[in-house]
Amino acid sequence: MEIVQAVMTRRSIRAFHDSPVSLELLRTVLQTALRAPSSGNSQPWELYVVSGKILKKISDDNVGQFSAGYKAQFEVPRSEPIGTYRDRHVALGTELYRLMNIDRENRVERTKWIHWGLRYFGAPVAIFVTVDRSITPSFAGFDVGLLAQNICLVALNYGLGTCIELQGVAYPEVIRKYAAIPGSKAIYVSIAIGYPDLDHPANMIATPREPLEKVATWCGFIRDS
Repeated sequence: MEIVQAVMTRRSIRAFHDSPVSLELLRTVLQTALRAPSSGNSQPWELYVVSGKILKKISDDNVGQFSAGYKAQFEVPRSEPIGTYRDRHVALGTELYRLMNIDRENRVERTKWIHWGLRYFGAPVAIFVTVDRSITPSFAGFDVGLLAQNICLVALNYGLGTCIELQGVAYPEVIRKYAAIPGSKAIYVSIAIGYPDLDHPANMIATPREPLEKVATWCGFIRDS
């Protein structure tokens, strides 16, 4: 797939077919994605690629933790968006619920949707991106984002869909337990990956982007006559 087409068509997939993704294909996707740039070529990431019974155990325990009332325990500092940034976040959620015909007052269906996210949207594979705790989180975070974007774009070339999930690492000790991730590694983010169910309402959302004129400031350029 041509790179501009990949950038323009990539979207978050929130429902997958249960068809397995071969180990060979995953290796191809990740080997290519590892060409992502990083500060000083430090390549701070380490990946844990999980499928099958292990992923099911993680998914089940994620839901169990949530249902028991345990709060998310993200290992990388994060803050809730405010102002315009929160407005965009809320608009996304509102449109998703509209597409799935879930009313604001329907707590049962809304809870089911949260569970679905904690199960990696039914993807057959989840990739957990970790970074050694010796590296400053803010230093590594940009590099992790570059790698995650590469994974998502390369996956498109092979007919795969992806969803980058913070929700998927809400209970890091669950992931650490089943994927044997040492405590010396901070779990940054998860990426659900698999063959997308394009008929699912949640995959029909088209998220808008702000126009260039609103986010770019041009300095030192001479206007075209």
